[in-house]
Amino acid sequence: MSSDKRLVRTAVLGSTRGSSFVPLLDAWKTSRLGVDFALVVSNRSQAGILEKGRGAGIESLAIPVKGRDRVSYDAEVSKLLTSRRVDLVLLLGYMRILSSEFVKQWEGRILNVHPSLLPRHGGLMDLEVHASVLSSGDRESGCTIHLVNETVDGGPIVMQKRCPVLDDDTPESLKARVQVLEGAAFLEVLSNPLPYLPALLQPKAL
Repeated sequence: MSSDKRLVRTAVLGSTRGSSFVPLLDAWKTSRLGVDFALVVSNRSQAGILEKGRGAGIESLAIPVKGRDRVSYDAEVSKLLTSRRVDLVLLLGYMRILSSEFVKQWEGRILNVHPSLLPRHGGLMDLEVHASVLSSGDRESGCTIHLVNETVDGGPIVMQKRCPVLDDDTPESLKARVQVLEGAAFLEVLSNPLPYLPALLQPKAL
């Protein structure tokens, strides 16, 4: 890595095992990304993504949801991100809808990966997405990295990667193939994120 390469301080929000985080961590450890992972946050204390973050030496914290409304919860998360001087937020299997307050505060700085070729099958999560692809008779699926705005799964598309839908696919088999694409797409974007994210070149209004 050249010494003048700007590393974008990045937080990861996730609720699940964090399978698509693994190739990103591998590339991060060998300085092949243009980001520096500063923090992993989960709403679930037993989420596997926390274990992966801790194993890589990244500060990884669970913030419990119980008894909290969406706005106050997101405000606590945002305060934590600000305290760690985060520039970019990645959603990796984050099973929560962000509050409009959070989205406005971090506008242009939140990336999500969705396991379909948006706008098709937007608004669904996990295996629901792949079951919808199969029931719709789609011959192609894939993943979409997009900026997050106040419309669920409706933000500007940054990148898509595609794969065929096979005749014998199940939701589980299609999910496994799409997850490989998710990691590859994020690797491509995060190897040099600034061209994809012009908001990162502007001062944050926090």
